[in-house]
Amino acid sequence: MSDPTMNPGNLGVWSDPFDFKVEQDRTIAYAKATNDDNPRYLSGELAPPVFAIVPVFQGMIDPLFKVVPDSLIPFVVHGEQDMVFHQPITAGQTLVSRAKVTGYASKSSGTTVSLKLETRTEGGELVNEQWMVSFFRGFQAGETVGEHAPGHTLDESLRAAAPVAEVVQHVDEDQTFRYSEASGDPMPIHLDEEFAKKMGLPGIIAHGLCTMAFTSRAVVQEVAGGDPTRLKRLAVRFSKPVLPGQDVTTRIWDKGDGTVSETRRISTVAFESTSSSGDVVIKDGIAEIGA
Repeated sequence: MSDPTMNPGNLGVWSDPFDFKVEQDRTIAYAKATNDDNPRYLSGELAPPVFAIVPVFQGMIDPLFKVVPDSLIPFVVHGEQDMVFHQPITAGQTLVSRAKVTGYASKSSGTTVSLKLETRTEGGELVNEQWMVSFFRGFQAGETVGEHAPGHTLDESLRAAAPVAEVVQHVDEDQTFRYSEASGDPMPIHLDEEFAKKMGLPGIIAHGLCTMAFTSRAVVQEVAGGDPTRLKRLAVRFSKPVLPGQDVTTRIWDKGDGTVSETRRISTVAFESTSSSGDVVIKDGIAEIGA
């Protein structure tokens, strides 16, 4: 059998548009599955920001694996996610999305693949844009081609300053099962202990987007006055797995290009999350907060 090879001919090709009906029960379930008690989510008024992955999750798989050989599915982990929010998602909307793989990069430990996502209302208004970077462990594409997701590196000098906020959140033992149902992500590394260990992991690991949702709660709560409509961008890099039963501590720093008032209205913040084992699990976090 020949080694798997990438198909660069499908780079930059938008998928056909795909629809998603936003149901209030689903948005509330997502908030509960990520332990987010913001009343605007639990009332069903607004979907949590990271819910933006749910309408695009199934539709992004086909364009991804038109470029990446499907034999590599067991070796994929989530590398990065960058979400830009133009308006919140609300119940009753029918969202129309499309996806395309824009490029890939061969590294010593595997290959990163960048995928662009775009979600609009039925009337064509932009709701959000996303970049997703997948990392295929152990696979060497042999080249670096195309357009890659934008960078968002943490300025190391910020570590010398005290964080403007520090939030500790607990990953429940059943978190991955609740998140899987609410998000529609059935990947077995999050649900099957034996399978996860066969893939070289320590056991079941939390979904990256669930951990990202934890950081969105910290940011909205601490630097956006609890108002999720002020969150305009959230970008993270996943660096280590989070395990059920661990605590996740998110530290948030002012990047210095905004102002800190009594209500902590900061235009741009940087953040990083560590697990109770001491591992940095979210690196290079950036959030942009509107007035």
